[in-house]
Amino acid sequence: MSITHTPLPVSFFGMAVGSLAWSHTWRAAIEIWPMPAVLAQLAAGLSLTVWLAVLVAYARKWQKQQAAARLELNHPVMSAMTSLGPVSTLLAAITLRPWLPELAWSLYALAMPIQLALGLWWVGRFWQGGRAPESVNASAYLPGVAQNLVAATASASMGYPELGALFFGAGVFSWLAMESLVLQRAATQTPLPEAQRPLQGIQIAPPVVAGMAYLSLTSGPPDLFVQMLLGYGVYQCLMAARLLYWTGQGGFAPSYWAFSFGVMAMATVATRILQRAPEQALWQLLAPSLFVLANVVMAVLVVRTLDSARRGQLTL
Repeated sequence: MSITHTPLPVSFFGMAVGSLAWSHTWRAAIEIWPMPAVLAQLAAGLSLTVWLAVLVAYARKWQKQQAAARLELNHPVMSAMTSLGPVSTLLAAITLRPWLPELAWSLYALAMPIQLALGLWWVGRFWQGGRAPESVNASAYLPGVAQNLVAATASASMGYPELGALFFGAGVFSWLAMESLVLQRAATQTPLPEAQRPLQGIQIAPPVVAGMAYLSLTSGPPDLFVQMLLGYGVYQCLMAARLLYWTGQGGFAPSYWAFSFGVMAMATVATRILQRAPEQALWQLLAPSLFVLANVVMAVLVVRTLDSARRGQLTL
């Protein structure tokens, strides 16, 4: 396997986020379908390994190549990807909680203030103006939306649902505000460069990551609101499928991992809804279908990523 040893892009945290979200999908699945628990444990172990590897490599980047890291932090597009660091750490905390609750809480306590400060810093730059419309794409959801929604889920998981509710509100309303900017840029400016088009896969994530947070903060039968969130997520997934040829004109790149979080969260939400409403025929059909889709997407991403690495086209 040949890998080019250049500074690791912060966007590689997308692999950790997608892998950890995939393990959460498996955790939900074994709770309602007769499958060995070891499969979910294996998924958790693999995803935590990916997260730790990326985290160590990115920390080394700041130690050895600070100029490249700072340049990335101030880039109009790549800077949004820095939020994937605390997002992946919060997901890792959720993953670890059943086995190592003290370590999970420590990761949660570390990542929460970082994600909040980073989100306020990044979104605050929007308020200061001067951003070229062409620099806006779906990665803009990551600092104000993904961070807050995952913080809501993590807070509920750690036993702080009231705090989680606050972050849920921040994430949902940030999503509604940001989506208008993303859609306006897409509709009125020149088409996205081919290298940035896979980032539109992030568009799937906000409603279903919000659905995960909402389910973690509530109990009882699934209400209309969470079904609305899942419905919009499925709609965005279908839209992504409709645009897949256009998206793929630049060939495969690690940026395709942008699809992973939304697809995994969509399957998890459907599975959790089925768990709460097992008698409903729609969820009996939709949940396993989306679970299969999530695993197919994960398999494709892993195979294509490893193939890129083998051919020396994966930057590490």
